[in-house]
Amino acid sequence: MGKVNGSQIAIPTLLKVESGALGKIGSYLSDNKLNNVVIFFGNGLIDMFGELVMNSLKEAEVTALEYQELDTVAIEDLIELAFSMPTATQAVIGIGGGKVIDAAKYAGFLRKIPFISVPTSASSDGFSSASASLLVDGRRNSVPAHMAYGIIVDTQVIKTAPERFLYSGIGDMVSKITALYDWQYEEDCGHTEVNDFAMMVAKKAVNSFVRTPFESIKDDLFLKELVDSLAMSGIANEIAGSSAPTSGSEHLISHALDKMSDAPQLHGVQVGIATYLMSKVQDHRYKRIDTVFTKTGFWDYVCTLNLDKEEYKKAIDLAPSIKPFRHTYLHEEKYRELAKQLLDTDERMKMVFGG
Repeated sequence: MGKVNGSQIAIPTLLKVESGALGKIGSYLSDNKLNNVVIFFGNGLIDMFGELVMNSLKEAEVTALEYQELDTVAIEDLIELAFSMPTATQAVIGIGGGKVIDAAKYAGFLRKIPFISVPTSASSDGFSSASASLLVDGRRNSVPAHMAYGIIVDTQVIKTAPERFLYSGIGDMVSKITALYDWQYEEDCGHTEVNDFAMMVAKKAVNSFVRTPFESIKDDLFLKELVDSLAMSGIANEIAGSSAPTSGSEHLISHALDKMSDAPQLHGVQVGIATYLMSKVQDHRYKRIDTVFTKTGFWDYVCTLNLDKEEYKKAIDLAPSIKPFRHTYLHEEKYRELAKQLLDTDERMKMVFGG
């Protein structure tokens, strides 16, 4: 635990980002004296990784009191699940995508036991954040939880996930550029006070990532940088006590699309498109963002999605109501108008939305 502005912040006790990490999960747990665990796998993942994980636990003499696949983030299901876990449970482990990570995170939070985050794709910074995206009364809501006690990421596993998850992670990571600019703007307008330490951590994370040289987005160094930077983003939020360092106007557009679109895209994909758009509105680092999205193939992927420009315009109008207590660029009408105009006039946006 470190002290920041007189407040305690949690950081993961266990952080392993390396090739083959999934096969060493037993020894990581045993080293941390977590010998009785409950494991939740994402849909279809017991077939893929179950044997590897179970053998690793066996070798390290760690007992899986229960393990199952989980495909729900409905809050009432998770409350029931959390309190049906055996009393001897020392840690709850989530292995998979955002859904199962959020579910396991919340179950651990309710039972006040350590949560170990084991993402199988690098599609967003959710694996390192302290909040969980759950269904409350049938609608997606962000609810408070705790920072993970441990984060274990196998870069070999991340590499084999479908490429769209990597593009999503790239979009979510690059979005810190516009989010931080929004946060500073919010302070300049007298609506909040920026936490300089959180700002520094988030800035270092995104700058380290966008400067990483790579031949392919599946290079080990590139994947490690992506995962490390996403993990640092979660810690920046923890320091700030809010998601402001990593989530600004670009995230509001994505949340608005989630609410209104019949077929929303992956979170980080929507966020990435909105990041470029907002960087043009802010007149801030848009060339760098465009370069990263071009070199990684993010734009090429996005152009295959047949996105609806009118939907994005509606999302821009809806954006401020998603977080009325914030004051991002999109909370001002002149910037909403500019953003909508850019959807029609910017060459890159014309390419993305098909003319």
